[in-house]
Amino acid sequence: MGGAQRRDGGRTGRVLSGAAVAVGCVLFLGGFLWGALAYRPYTVPTDSMTPTIAPGARVLAERIDGAEVHRGDVVVFQDEVWGDVPMIKRVVGVGGDTVACCDRQGRMTVNGRPVEEPYLQNAGPASPTGFSATVPKDQLFLLGDHRADSVDSRSHLAKDQGAVPRGAVSARVEAVAWPTDSWGMLARPGSFAALPGGTSRPGPLKWLVVSVVAGAALVLGGAAYGPLARLLTRRRAGAVVPDG
Repeated sequence: MGGAQRRDGGRTGRVLSGAAVAVGCVLFLGGFLWGALAYRPYTVPTDSMTPTIAPGARVLAERIDGAEVHRGDVVVFQDEVWGDVPMIKRVVGVGGDTVACCDRQGRMTVNGRPVEEPYLQNAGPASPTGFSATVPKDQLFLLGDHRADSVDSRSHLAKDQGAVPRGAVSARVEAVAWPTDSWGMLARPGSFAALPGGTSRPGPLKWLVVSVVAGAALVLGGAAYGPLARLLTRRRAGAVVPDG
């Protein structure tokens, strides 16, 4: 009777371990595939986005359409006026906004409302040079977080008020992937949430990471069942003391 129970239990364990491996493979590979379709990696070559993103950092950017961009987003874009390579800057104004700097407290304003920017490199004024621009329809005003060392919309005010078309945006940065001491998701600035349109919603990156980690755990756990079960069986057999 005991032998039959052990055989049934062993069979059930093998079925469950096989199911765990199968589900784990789906989650693990599915997460990687989904991530490859939804995200692109980029390397940041300059320090214009410090301290948010350090030079040389590797970031993950969600592929989006320019119509999905909101104020506060850190985006990847390419515009011939700015150069022939992808660039990464923060969106601080959208079509119809008047972006200016600085008020008496040294803050940037959007449509006359001061914007707190805790992500800036320095604690001084939001820009070492004053500016004011009205963003044309369907365009974006972009600044680096290191305002003292960033070539951005302030440097192109003579052309379309320094703005770039929404269509120039190809992705939105969601997280820093490397170096590991800087790894993490980029926060949506609360200061832009109160403005019309609010801030964008996070992409699926968090769930992709959960899927990959959970999948790996299921695969490893399911694969380990067989060796562990055999080891326990041998130990039990060795512990049996024969009669007589």
